[in-house]
Amino acid sequence: MRIKTKLTLGVGLLFFLIVLLVGLAVRQVHKLSNDTENILVANYNSLDYSRNMLKELEKIEKEGKSFKKFDSFLLLQSKNITEIGEDEFTQNLTDDVTMYKKQRTSILAGKIRNDINDIMKLNMDAIQRKSNIASKTAQDAILWISLTGTACFIIAFTLLVNLPSNIANPIKNLTDSIRQIAAKNYHQRVHFEDHNEFGDLAKSFNTMAEKLQEYNESNLSKLMMEKKRIETLINNMHDPVIGLDDKNIILFVNEQALAISGLKATDVIGKSAKEVALSNDLIRSLLQHLVGNQSEKKSETLKIYADKKESYFEKQLVPIGIIPTGEKEKIHIGSFIILRNVTAYKELDEAKTNFIATVSHEFKTPIASMKMSLQLLENEGIGKLNPEQKELVHSIYDDADRLLKTTGELLNITQVESGKSKMNIEFCEIKPIITQAIESTKNLAEQNRIKLELLIEENLPEVQIDKEKTAWVISNLISNAIRYSYENSSVRVEVKKTFDVVSISVIDSGLGISSQYKDKIFDKYFRVPGTDKDGTGLGLAISKEFIEAQGGVISVESELGSGSTFSISCSTNKLF
Repeated sequence: MRIKTKLTLGVGLLFFLIVLLVGLAVRQVHKLSNDTENILVANYNSLDYSRNMLKELEKIEKEGKSFKKFDSFLLLQSKNITEIGEDEFTQNLTDDVTMYKKQRTSILAGKIRNDINDIMKLNMDAIQRKSNIASKTAQDAILWISLTGTACFIIAFTLLVNLPSNIANPIKNLTDSIRQIAAKNYHQRVHFEDHNEFGDLAKSFNTMAEKLQEYNESNLSKLMMEKKRIETLINNMHDPVIGLDDKNIILFVNEQALAISGLKATDVIGKSAKEVALSNDLIRSLLQHLVGNQSEKKSETLKIYADKKESYFEKQLVPIGIIPTGEKEKIHIGSFIILRNVTAYKELDEAKTNFIATVSHEFKTPIASMKMSLQLLENEGIGKLNPEQKELVHSIYDDADRLLKTTGELLNITQVESGKSKMNIEFCEIKPIITQAIESTKNLAEQNRIKLELLIEENLPEVQIDKEKTAWVISNLISNAIRYSYENSSVRVEVKKTFDVVSISVIDSGLGISSQYKDKIFDKYFRVPGTDKDGTGLGLAISKEFIEAQGGVISVESELGSGSTFSISCSTNKLF
């Protein structure tokens, strides 16, 4: 229990007991006052009126005075009837007085005295009874006040004994532990099992003691040796490395990084990354993501003049976080940048691209010749073919088409990779392009018994695209949808406008794509494992490059077994 809660409950309980005791005392005194008031006000007045009536009766008998005063006291008595039977005695007195006024005899006077004595006796008995009640009320009040007071005393005494010790003892233990720490006994720990302020204080104290112990047990010369070891290791790395603290102050730069940047260690170490970036283009390029976003981890290829030639480096930003001694939360303490020299891999990639481009280009001519020869063979003017020969010619024709498509895709991807792919972006209507794409895939759809559907909004604005490449992309998406759809199903092309974007969606109800492959579907040469469909794995990669090069966006939504939706977004007013 929290200390504040203990104090609140303790003081609150004492306050409640005081209020209870005062309330009980007031209640009992009020009851006693009511009983006493009943005796004084009601019965005492009746006795006083009766005594005065006896005095007046004697004066009437001896001196012959009038009944005026007697009647006044009798009237007061008749208005002060409070006891059972007092009304009857008062009425008898009134009747006897009336008769006495008519016949003044000693017998009637005696009856009047008897009536007055009856009233006095009745009120005396009532006084005695009420006195006993008041006495009992006083005894009950003493008993209840005594019991309540005793309970209050016991509770208050318990709080007085326990509450100060609950607060003082942990403070004493903490004070002793602080003295031990002051005496350099950093192994000292405080153990409070309660989940209160002292428990929190103990955790903080133990964390401080652990850090002091760790610091005390560290060896300065050992730390300096480890620092030198790390610096030597970083300087001997073949990759440029730059390290920064949590405030983007440059802590170290190895020799490779200094060599490619043309700076000296004194120009950068200990200075702000922003300050150095202002005077050095390379450093500004390296640090731009770091200064803007600490969480940036994506690798990026940079072209830098190094080793007397243009070299390629892959930049990688790595944030550094640690969990301090005695704590649980990881904190950010800095980051470092590594530049991996990938020039050799880049050269191999360029060689591969050039090789594929050359081979693909060389393939196109013989494949075209093959197709012409096949067309001549099919011409009956030079001779008829038997059914087996015709089937063989058709088979070769299909293979030639497949080879031609593959070489076309390879040429496209090499143009994209080498940056030689030119975009002819202009404003044009989207409907003719989509119609052309559907017409080019009509035969494939009929062969696979697939129905093509087109849902297009009216009065669509012109879009800013490359007509030829966009038509190729849409045809490729429709062809893929047809190949991966079931027979007797449909492929739907939807075109609609949202704000300043026209979106083209190709929707099928085929196999779909597993969620684990959706992020890779646009990678070059990637094909979903287990598929038995023909293809190079380049169509979607080329589509992505073409669409993004003209400022558009291509995306996919798919679930395994529920088909796929490939969408293209094209701008209606400006490049994305």
